[in-house]
Parts: sequence; structure tokens; C-alpha cells
Amino acid sequence: MEAKPLVNLFLEIAKIDALSGKEKSLAEYIKSFLKKYNYSITEDVSHKFSNSDTGNLIIKVGNGGNFVLLSHMDTARPTINLKPKILADKILSSGDTVLGVDNRAGVTILLYMLEKIAKEKIPVKDFTIAFTTCEETTLNGSKYLGVNGKIKYGFVFDSAYRPGFFINKACGAIGFNIKISGRASHSGLAPEKGINSIEIAAKALSKIKQGRIDEETTLNFGKINGGSAVNVVPEFVLLEGEIRSLKERIVQELIKEIHEKFNSEVNAFGAKLEIEYDWDFKPYIIDDGSYIYKHIVKVINKVGLTPQPKTSLGGSDANSLNENGIQSINLGIGAQNPHSNDEFIFIEDLVKSAEIALELVKKEEV
Repeated sequence: MEAKPLVNLFLEIAKIDALSGKEKSLAEYIKSFLKKYNYSITEDVSHKFSNSDTGNLIIKVGNGGNFVLLSHMDTARPTINLKPKILADKILSSGDTVLGVDNRAGVTILLYMLEKIAKEKIPVKDFTIAFTTCEETTLNGSKYLGVNGKIKYGFVFDSAYRPGFFINKACGAIGFNIKISGRASHSGLAPEKGINSIEIAAKALSKIKQGRIDEETTLNFGKINGGSAVNVVPEFVLLEGEIRSLKERIVQELIKEIHEKFNSEVNAFGAKLEIEYDWDFKPYIIDDGSYIYKHIVKVINKVGLTPQPKTSLGGSDANSLNENGIQSINLGIGAQNPHSNDEFIFIEDLVKSAEIALELVKKEEV
């Protein structure tokens, strides 16, 4: 793999501003890029569920095969006015914006691979490529990915770890909303006539462990909003939070605990409680005896790297694919310090990731 064309392609793609839900500009670029090489591109109807201005892009090589290589088109923050800096060993931004390496690096890797296959007429298996939307917000692009039922395995090019690392275990996350309804009253003239919703919330929160619950579980109350004025006993308070864990059972137990402790305090004050919660994404675990695990280990070894499985408490498109019955692993591509102005990627990581992608699709020598 040559570094220079990979770097040039990345710089061209990174400057295209395409936030979650507004990926059309990058989708049009991808279509134009691949049209030169006569690839067949379809756009699914995921936009009806994701509210993006485009669907996911799907490219079938041959009959599409039974596996998909995937990266997402959106960035978490804008890349408008990106001023990239190229050093001897890495690419970074001037520090005023994100570099867009999450996940323009993944898009670059897969486009470069497709270009190389077409130009050099490399014999490959049948396979599918997907470029998804809304990964940084809802994962609704990958949740509603319109691939056929023949797809059994997925390789997601999106992890901040360097090539050679791969995520075979990732947490799931439940987001929850809590509303406490008390009673308003003048805080100076008749505070005893009110029911202080913020006080109730504080008492309940003091009895719930937060932060890192164990090595594979976290619980966070991230937002609290309540009250109407400093001279009014607060009638309402709203709390929002999330629980992340590798085990669905643990998440359900913690939700139950939250409900019980808030309910106890609410009842003691004579207030009212409403709790809503839903899975943002489900956890996944890929066993080391599975085909996909053994296959990625073989491929990583073949490109001269050491395979290193990792556990993640972050979500990705791999969570969606696994939940939809497509056994998938998230691969390290070296998209480091994601979402910050300090994002960077080593040039050699772009090269090695492209080698992994090509090795996944090349026909095996007999």
C-alpha cells in the first residue's frame, strides 16, 4: 500500500463537512468517486428512521457475499475551515477544529481499497461495503442498514485503537429520564406548603452509587433541570442519565434499583414519580472460538501485526450489527483522540488498516 495516495484521499474527504444527519455532501462525493470504477451503489431507506438527509450507501461486489466492511460518514463536530498539518509520521489539524479522523479515516480506507482493486484488477471474494449515517448520535443508520439476509459477518473500521487491536466485547447503554412532580409554594411565606422536588432528587441520588460500578459497568446522572424561581419551592425536576455495561442483566438490576430508591423518597414526601428508559444500543461479546474472531486474528497476523482483543465501554455500528444478527467486530484504525481538536492519525496506521481491509476481501490463494 502506498502512503501518499491514502494521505491525499484522506485530506480531500476530511474537508467535507458532514455532521450526523447531514451526510449527503459526503455521500455524493463517495458516489462520484466510485462511479469512475463502475461500482454499483445503492442507497437504502434508513433516512426514514434516522432523519438524515441521505440513506446509507451500499456497494455490492459480485453478489455481495456474506460479509460487510463498514465505516460511518458523519463526524461529531464540524470540519469547516479544517487546516490539516502533515508531519513526517502523522496527520493532525491546526488545533482550531477536529481533524475528522473519526471516521473519515475509515471512509478513506475503504474507498482506497475499492480503487486499488479496480485499478489493479485484484481478484477478490464477493463482499459488501456500507457507509452509514448518524453513528455519532443515534446509531440509527446501522440499526436500519438495508443489507440482504445473506450478510452474516461485519468488520467495522472505526476504533481509536491502532491497527492490530480489535474490539470483541462492547457495552450496551440504556438512557433514562426521571421526572419528579412535587408542589409549588412561596419559599418565604409558606415553604411548608410546598413539596420540594429537588430535595427529593438529592436524597435519592445520595443513596445511588454513581461513576464506575465495576470494571465493565458505569452509571451516570448527566443532566438535572428543575425549579422555576428562587422564591418558589420547586414543583418539578427532570433528571437524565445512562447506564453502560457488558451485561444486560446488570443494567436491568441498576434500573430497578434507581426506580426503587427514587420511588421510596417520592412516596415519603407525597410527590409523584415518572421514569422512562430505553436501550440506546445493546452489548455484544464475540467469543474467541467463533469464526469471525479466528478470521480477524488470521488476517491481522498476515499483515504483520499482533492481534490484540479489547473490551470497550463505548458504542459503535458494531453494536447495531450484532443486535441485528450480523456477528461483527470493531477494528482499530488509529483514529486517536476522537472528537477533540487534538485528533490525529499515524500515516502508517492508514496504510496498515488499508492492508487489513484488502486482506479481508482478497481471494485466498489455493
